[in-house]
Amino acid sequence: MSRFIGALSSRPAKAAAVAAVSSFALVGGVFAGSGLAQAQTAPAVASHAYRHGAVPKLDPATGHAVTAPDAAATNANNLNYGGAIDGIGVTTGAPKVYVIYWGSQWGKASTDSHGLVHLAGDKSGMAPDQQGFFKGLGSSTDAWSGVMTQYCQGIATGAQSCPAGAAHVGHPGSTGALAGVWEDTSAVPSAANGHQIALEAIKAAKHFGNTTAAKNRNVQYVITFPSGTNPDNYQTQGFCAWHDYNGDTTLSGGAATSPYGDIAFTNMPYLPDAGQSCGQGFVNSPGALDGVTIVGGHEYAETITDQNPAGGWTDSSGAENGDKCAWISSGQGASQNITLSTGKFAVQSTWGNDGNGGAGGCEVSHATVK
Repeated sequence: MSRFIGALSSRPAKAAAVAAVSSFALVGGVFAGSGLAQAQTAPAVASHAYRHGAVPKLDPATGHAVTAPDAAATNANNLNYGGAIDGIGVTTGAPKVYVIYWGSQWGKASTDSHGLVHLAGDKSGMAPDQQGFFKGLGSSTDAWSGVMTQYCQGIATGAQSCPAGAAHVGHPGSTGALAGVWEDTSAVPSAANGHQIALEAIKAAKHFGNTTAAKNRNVQYVITFPSGTNPDNYQTQGFCAWHDYNGDTTLSGGAATSPYGDIAFTNMPYLPDAGQSCGQGFVNSPGALDGVTIVGGHEYAETITDQNPAGGWTDSSGAENGDKCAWISSGQGASQNITLSTGKFAVQSTWGNDGNGGAGGCEVSHATVK
């Protein structure tokens, strides 16, 4: 399970470097590293099993997740293969991302010279930044995507490495991961639950003509909410985003029936509303949109490595590859800018089982594994 970020009004301090820590990560609500670590009890939000791939809320004073007092913790452990759900463990083809802007609040749409959709109601420019990131993934300068390709499916449950010939996570390729954009101007709930968000993803699959299980096999739908809305009550529930699939029976409101096969989706609130607690300024100054791609990249990376949670790759606590590397500000795996064909974007690192000689670690770049 992942942890999320909620809305705070003041700027969080960046997490200080911890002595003797070469890798600093979030593991099931625990900040752990390769040496001394700082642990925290998982917040109440963790009890909601459907909220996979969340990023923890930051405390303005300490830069740590807002949970419980620090305590001693053991080192992080590597990810294990979950055996797949409905035959789906990871995204094995080139990942395809469809971004849906739900609600009339987004306003009039226009397209710029780069093919990115701008929306009149998007006061912070989240939409084109989000699209530019996904569109640029797979470009020749993108080594960040390579980290995820070390994982695979079709192997023994519990395995921590992939043999030659296994079906690895796909790389976006030169055409990028962005496959489509849709502004759905139908009424958006002010606080959509998991079931409603899943239904919107299924509706999007129909809109884009992805009406078979095969067409949705390597696809994820990012349901993006307009400013002022509170999807799944993220403002008070301590998260910024999460991912899941429609068939999860623990979804708030229940699983959603899909006639088009399993549908992977992300609940993406309007992160600029949350300010620094969702990553604003975490890498750049002022970095108004840092959180859009840090959090968005977190969910994307976890979806392609755990497409139907938790049939893909998680550690023994349930943490996914993004969870284990959330909000690192210095040292190995620190969040940083990457340069894609579409621009420069802030991202976090993700967990690589092959890091640190097989002990595991947070990685920002990796050769593509096929």
